[in-house]
Amino acid sequence: MENLVERLFYASRWLLAPVYLGLSFALLALGVKFFQELVHLVPTLLSKSESDLVLVLLGLIDMALVGGLIVMVMFSGYENFVSRLDIEDGSEKLGWLGKLDSSTLKTKVAASIVAISSIHLLRIFLDVEGKDNDKLLWYVIIHMTFVLSAAGMVMLDRWSAKH
Repeated sequence: MENLVERLFYASRWLLAPVYLGLSFALLALGVKFFQELVHLVPTLLSKSESDLVLVLLGLIDMALVGGLIVMVMFSGYENFVSRLDIEDGSEKLGWLGKLDSSTLKTKVAASIVAISSIHLLRIFLDVEGKDNDKLLWYVIIHMTFVLSAAGMVMLDRWSAKH
């Protein structure tokens, strides 16, 4: 009986596979939105001010970072929790595949969130006119919370690796 329960538990990891497949659809949606923003930019490119152009470009960079985060979570999560990806070494295999354990993945996700938050904060400060000072303070507090959380996770991971 115990063996059957353990095999059932182990097989249940495949319930995560549709979740990771769903992330690929989220990546597709993000790609559509990215190109939609790019198409909106092209006709107004010459009439945009430098600061408005920078704001649009930061939005595109933000989407690219989120896309990278989705890919990282999708592939390494699948490899860590479901099954190894059978990709031949001669093909275009990503260099980090098979090298990210859940602890490293968590650290990379936290660093990506800090980078994404930094871009949002920069976008807010570039368009600061009309923003309430209290709101600006809360944006900074939330960003610093992300920074401190990421730093705390890294320190905790390093500490636990030593012990």
